[in-house]
Amino acid sequence: MTDNTARGLGLFGALGTTFDLFHESLDHWFQTSWMACNKRRHGDQRVYRDGVPVGAEPDDRAGQPTLTASQLGRRACTAHVAVYTAGQIAAATAVTRMLGYRLPPSAVLAGAAITAGTHWLLDRGPTLTRLAALAGRSEYLASVTVVRQPDGAAEQHGAGTAWNEMDRSAHRLLGWVATAVTVILALTKGHRS
Repeated sequence: MTDNTARGLGLFGALGTTFDLFHESLDHWFQTSWMACNKRRHGDQRVYRDGVPVGAEPDDRAGQPTLTASQLGRRACTAHVAVYTAGQIAAATAVTRMLGYRLPPSAVLAGAAITAGTHWLLDRGPTLTRLAALAGRSEYLASVTVVRQPDGAAEQHGAGTAWNEMDRSAHRLLGWVATAVTVILALTKGHRS
């Protein structure tokens, strides 16, 4: 085994584990309620920044700006992905530097771009729905849940749902793809200790 092979395997393990572990933390501990509740909003209906539809507000909101539900969804998802990506870059840099390895910025940014782009697409919702349909998993996605709302309707996106599990597994798979790209670029560009 060459030094470069050993370096690549070690880097792949360290970065893959870092991306995987920090994905969970960044998704659940650093995502605000506003981001989580609004990132999947779609449609032309006018809403306030907190997601309350115009006309359904319980208080006087005269003069407050409104936007479409889709605009709110894109903003919330973009904010979530920005926090996630910053955390991923910080974690990857910190872990590799602690191990005496300095990743080339282009390698870190390439991996972060892959996870940011795919994270945004998956978290908005329609992409995961289409992927599930292509894989013949639409019924599974729509029906498997352990959480019921007070009216008896199934919770579609939260913990204990097929949606949540498929979303997590897709993010993890794509995180490992981003890891591989980061490692390949890091080894190609050479490392600095």
